[in-house]
Amino acid sequence: MTSAAEGRHAARSRSGAPDAPGPTRGASRREALAAFEDRIGHVFGDPALLERALTHASVALPRRSTGHNETLEFLGDRVLGLVAAEALVGAHPEWREGELSRGHAALVSGPGCARIARRLGVGAALRLAGGATRQGGRENIRILGDAMEAVMAAVYLDGGLEAARALFRRGWGEALAEVATLDSKDAKTALQEWAMARGLSLPAYTVVSRTGTPHRPSFTVAVSVGEHAARSGAGGSLRAAQTAAAEDFLQNRRAESA
Repeated sequence: MTSAAEGRHAARSRSGAPDAPGPTRGASRREALAAFEDRIGHVFGDPALLERALTHASVALPRRSTGHNETLEFLGDRVLGLVAAEALVGAHPEWREGELSRGHAALVSGPGCARIARRLGVGAALRLAGGATRQGGRENIRILGDAMEAVMAAVYLDGGLEAARALFRRGWGEALAEVATLDSKDAKTALQEWAMARGLSLPAYTVVSRTGTPHRPSFTVAVSVGEHAARSGAGGSLRAAQTAAAEDFLQNRRAESA
């Protein structure tokens, strides 16, 4: 945080993330962004970064000179992956790769990011085109998850890796604690039981890519069940990637039914 940013908001409290409010209608855009900075615990030295992170592509499309958050989303996905992996290894050094992959998938999944976005009030601060707003964009899982990743990237670019870690602790702290209490049942088994209970076809796993060296491979696997949209996961072994994909599928179903 820069001294200028500190001066703008020196009186604000930084103790805990307050509950997210509803969408701001009468408040000015500046007030909405200042309130959002309070909720995430970071005051931007470059406010334009935050504005861009909260601008959906639907706003930029009619006037291509307007920046939107898709590039930040790409960067934020990688930054979140790093700080989540770092936090998991620090919290659970005794876990094996499969357990870490499962926990990591739960923390960084789109539905998982959408839940954090809801808690931090991302929807209230988003810039959306009128059509996207009327179609429920402020509560859309994909839009919220992507915006949360973009906010992570903006915080990283504005304040560095330590600021990104601080946002992760503030936003994902509860989720990190919950990871340890996840059902110990293998996610592949849980997904198979979920499909059978609903009379659906058994999960089908497809290898999307394999990269790395023979000694340190990296697999990306997609899993599909019936007409449900496929989900994907990655891991250092085929089984780890399948488990991560199954966990992401289950997380997505939980979020949609919540």
